[in-house]
Amino acid sequence: MRPISNGAPGYTTSLPCDPESARMARRLVVASLNTWGLGDLADVGKLVVSELVSNSVRHTSCRLIKVSVQRVGTDRVRIGVTDKSRRLPEMGAGDSGQEDGRGLLLVEVMADRWGYDEFRWGKTVWVELVVAKDDEATS
Repeated sequence: MRPISNGAPGYTTSLPCDPESARMARRLVVASLNTWGLGDLADVGKLVVSELVSNSVRHTSCRLIKVSVQRVGTDRVRIGVTDKSRRLPEMGAGDSGQEDGRGLLLVEVMADRWGYDEFRWGKTVWVELVVAKDDEATS
């Protein structure tokens, strides 16, 4: 985990595009949130970063992904997963008979908002979580 040196305060790490990387991504999210005194967002943060990492692993052939956690304002935290695939995320239908395809539906319910930024070399899929008013006063 290394701090982001420009822009919004945050932390980032590069990980193999491998299912086991979700565990390290969750650790990064929890450590970042705890550093900012926002541990109450840890459960939601772990869930959404797991989904974003899983999507990169499942739907790209990238060798590495980058996970970032940024404090983009006093009331927001942004969690992002960057990969070098141009394939954009698609919201699944959430059919009850399917075992997968519901990850982004879950992300949409858990997060304040989510989206993606396209680059000529790939994309970042991000999620924003809202900081509770009580936490703003202590961080």
